[in-house]
Amino acid sequence: MSKPLSDHDRKKQISVRGLAGVENVADLKKNFNRHLHFTLVKDRNVSTRRDYYFALAHTVRDHLVGRWIRTQQSYYERDPKRVYYLSLEFYMGRTLQNTMVNLALENACDEAMYQLGLDMEELQEMEEDAGLGNGGLGRLAACFLDSMASLGLSAYGYGIRYEFGIFNQKIANGWQMEEADDWLRYGNPWEKARPEYMRPVHFYGRTEHHPDGVKWVDTQVVLALPYDTPVPGYRNNIVNTMRLWSAKAPCEFNLKDFNIGGYIQAVLDRNLAENISRVLYPNDNFFEGKELRLKQEYFVVAATLQDIIRRFKASKFGSRDIVRTDFSTLPEKVAIQLNDTHPALAIPELMRVLVDEEKLPWDKAWDICTKTCAYTNHTVLPEALERWPIDLFQTLLPRHLEIIYEINRRHLERVSSLYPGDMDRLRRMSLIEEGGQKRVNMAHLCIVGSHAVNGVARIHSDILKATVFKDFYEMDPHKFQNKTNGITPRRWLVMCNPGLAEVIAERIGEDFIRDLDQLQKLRNFVNDEGFIRDIAKVKQENKMKFAVHLEEHYKVKINPNSMFDIQVKRIHEYKRQLLNCLHIITFYNRIRKEPNKQWTPRTIMIGGKAAPGYHTAKMIIRLITAIGEVVNNDPVVGDRLKVIFLENYRVTLAEKAIPAADLSEQISTAGTEASGTGNMKFMLNGALTIGTMDGANVEMAEEAGEDNLFIFGMRVDDVDAMDAKGYNASEYYNRIPELKQAIDQIAGGFFSPKQPDLFKDIVNMLMHHDRFKVFADYEDYIKCQEKVSALYKKPKEWTKKVILNIAGSGKFSSDRTISQYAREIWGVEPTLEKLAAPDDPK
Repeated sequence: MSKPLSDHDRKKQISVRGLAGVENVADLKKNFNRHLHFTLVKDRNVSTRRDYYFALAHTVRDHLVGRWIRTQQSYYERDPKRVYYLSLEFYMGRTLQNTMVNLALENACDEAMYQLGLDMEELQEMEEDAGLGNGGLGRLAACFLDSMASLGLSAYGYGIRYEFGIFNQKIANGWQMEEADDWLRYGNPWEKARPEYMRPVHFYGRTEHHPDGVKWVDTQVVLALPYDTPVPGYRNNIVNTMRLWSAKAPCEFNLKDFNIGGYIQAVLDRNLAENISRVLYPNDNFFEGKELRLKQEYFVVAATLQDIIRRFKASKFGSRDIVRTDFSTLPEKVAIQLNDTHPALAIPELMRVLVDEEKLPWDKAWDICTKTCAYTNHTVLPEALERWPIDLFQTLLPRHLEIIYEINRRHLERVSSLYPGDMDRLRRMSLIEEGGQKRVNMAHLCIVGSHAVNGVARIHSDILKATVFKDFYEMDPHKFQNKTNGITPRRWLVMCNPGLAEVIAERIGEDFIRDLDQLQKLRNFVNDEGFIRDIAKVKQENKMKFAVHLEEHYKVKINPNSMFDIQVKRIHEYKRQLLNCLHIITFYNRIRKEPNKQWTPRTIMIGGKAAPGYHTAKMIIRLITAIGEVVNNDPVVGDRLKVIFLENYRVTLAEKAIPAADLSEQISTAGTEASGTGNMKFMLNGALTIGTMDGANVEMAEEAGEDNLFIFGMRVDDVDAMDAKGYNASEYYNRIPELKQAIDQIAGGFFSPKQPDLFKDIVNMLMHHDRFKVFADYEDYIKCQEKVSALYKKPKEWTKKVILNIAGSGKFSSDRTISQYAREIWGVEPTLEKLAAPDDPK
């Protein structure tokens, strides 16, 4: 295989990034050497590659700091409404290259490193991913931060600085093994600790009711120490802040035991407090009702609200003097967005602060609270909805439970006045679920306590109104909105696919990077032979580069002319990796049956992590690896079919895989995927989608034209109808010979000859209790895959569809999403104006 052009060589030809100025390069080299010698205190002769990475990171960070300070100063001068995005997850990935792209430094840094005899790509590989998220929810938060900075919003991301992020996945003998993600092991050059803003957070204790109000007493205190990370906008000199809290034990923590000789134990016990920010819970779309998790949720909310109120009261830069005491203006100055129900406790906590500490009357406080808070729902899966047991609340947050009861009492009064005598509706709409163990329904709390509730794709928002939150929608239709998700084109095109960005820029200029709708202009080039050739060439180069990566890591020889068919996302039954497996087996059986037929060769890659406690998901991974072992070693098949499980899928691997994909698998059961954002990344990077009418696929088909996607399977109405009449898997199994053959092979040990019944649980689930109806969509999926294979044999026709997909992907920029949140929920106006650079006079 001829070695593809390296990114370094390609960037030498690229204009999209702005040229490297000579003075700039000289300055960067000087600063790099200064950091290498003085910041890192290194002897130049013994520096490691990691030292060089840190020196480069500090050099780039220098360019951020002046802009960061100036941005924050400008906010204090203008005193705009501030947006606070609260999320338990921020899946940031790496920072170095993203920062260089947004500051237009990439070429100059590249040239400087080249002149110093260093390879920039090698240095970038030294950076650890900041994996503080599970999947879509946390990555969405990261894209949103990029867009909020690029649109000039005075916005802050607030979350937890987990010491250990999402686990590293290792595949051993075909099984997923988890390793702790010690991402801070070598330090993090992008964060700044801010001990001067440390805040106390209270737990446990009891409440005392006095004539002048309620006091929460005898609490245990944990300190929240903030770490700030700069978030640069795209070439507008604006740098916003992501503030992540780390838990610290107070100095006096348990040292009263010292007197009785328990000093060592007392010091060791400090760990109990600090465990709060130790590790990210590795569940996606699944609620785990653990005390530590509830502590995390309250910890981030309590610390953040203290910060919000401090900033609201003292609005001068660098000053702590209180200039505002009238809380009625809070909703004019503050917007709090709850990213799912995880930060739902912001609602009772804000009420506690306003009522108990600031002594506002309840009605006034409630009005302020609902006008300030807004809630984004991310799922309709019942197992994902947070329902916390009352007794856990009573122990950990006794005052908040009282406040929730009061919110509920007033809420139910309103319900019964609007629907007198409708006891069933009262029960359904209560914040407290009776029956067995009493629980607090956090989604209900969020809806009642917010002025806006949104889903994340049009079909999802419609489902919320029609089913899950139907009663609430009937009562307050004005609250419900849709905000279809988006992705940042900076990371997901300019940074990860420079070749494609350049080909586009040659035709339509560079403005599309901050206005992705301009991609529509590419429709004019759909029959342009030169453009078709350029698009196909970039894809082929990306595939060859990824093939080299795969051969290095998986020791599997890849045919770079095969179709790269990729499904990467969390492993979950609803995402239906099993449907993909059935297609692989069917295709494999067909090749074996007719080995001389002209098959369209495919390399099928599936990647994703399974939650450590999710048995079925772990078995799905084992099945994928088992199929791969058989298929990849079958001489009859050769290089016409290869199956690879992409180990340790994360942001950095996505940045390599997505630009190389020909086919994107988005095959969830209709009505289960709230939106999806991987689907958008593939579309923007020139892959065609095979998918169901679920989540944002529906809108993607609208934008690109349904004929330019491969749509198959049941629609939401079909799924509902099937639920009503009952889904019978064996009916399909008995009727479709190829499906029966595939299932019998899995069940009979064809893919696990040493353990014939290894996959009995999966077969049993598929046959008898498959909530996601894999068999019902099998036949249509296989037929649709045949269409995919047929079109792939006509490269020109294929590439035309690719162009129409890229041209239709403008809607799926997170800039569009954030502009809609800003105008329709937060009441602020985005701007594309630039701030003066630090070296410009103001």
